[in-house]
Amino acid sequence: MNSPRSPYLMRAGLVRNVRTGEHLTTFVVSGVSTVLITRLILGLSGYPQIGGKGLHIAHVLPGGLLMLLAIYLLLSYVGPVVRPAAALVGGVGFGLFIDEVGKFVTSDNNYFYQPTAAIVYVVFVLIVLGSRFVNNRRPMDEREQLANVVDHAVEGVAGGMSRRRRAQASEQLRAVGQDVVGRPEARALLAACPSDEVELIAPVDAAWRAMRRGFDRLATHPLAPAVAVGVLAVQALGAPAIAAGIRLDEGRLLTDLPVLGVAAGSLLSATFTVRGGLRLSAG
Repeated sequence: MNSPRSPYLMRAGLVRNVRTGEHLTTFVVSGVSTVLITRLILGLSGYPQIGGKGLHIAHVLPGGLLMLLAIYLLLSYVGPVVRPAAALVGGVGFGLFIDEVGKFVTSDNNYFYQPTAAIVYVVFVLIVLGSRFVNNRRPMDEREQLANVVDHAVEGVAGGMSRRRRAQASEQLRAVGQDVVGRPEARALLAACPSDEVELIAPVDAAWRAMRRGFDRLATHPLAPAVAVGVLAVQALGAPAIAAGIRLDEGRLLTDLPVLGVAAGSLLSATFTVRGGLRLSAG
């Protein structure tokens, strides 16, 4: 039977990674955390400057070096093992870079440019939306699934596979139809990989597994629904109150667009919170 024609991107060799969502989350979380931690440390330390005699080493430089390191890892090693670490390192580097965006968009190199927070927020939102568009505009093709299985077996061919990684590859293989060209060969390749329980220490993967276990325990706790509704209710009431208090000190309140925007968003959030709470109580 003739296989269906490949989409253009697959014909061009651009095969999607089934773990793109995890890697993107690692990148975004590490980037946003880096921005927040950097601002906190600089604020507590009085914004010190590294350098002297007319020189100033901005933290955009180590950020660029970390992004270079992430690119080096991706270009130098094959297989899926290195990608979580590259996503983490690249996210930290990008966070250090984007934190200084105020210096890049102002003529006086103003690090304290007020719209910086909005710019950083929009950039990360666009990263997430762009990735979602690329990966979710069409479902994962079975041939892409098979390519990911073969990619997963790369480390097994060279150094053996642990039981955990073999189970992950076998689970992906089960999502591939029997009539897909190359499936028997991929299955044989996995079977031919020698067993080896030695794995590279992968703190990112370990953190993902621990996070999943933690969320599973929290989600199944009897008090989880009530706590979730309570937190959302406090957020819906607290956000407009804080915004109104800040603007009231500045002599602007009812005519201030940010306060009205926060209030509208909080009202929408409160509406969904009430509906969710009613469904939980009814169920």
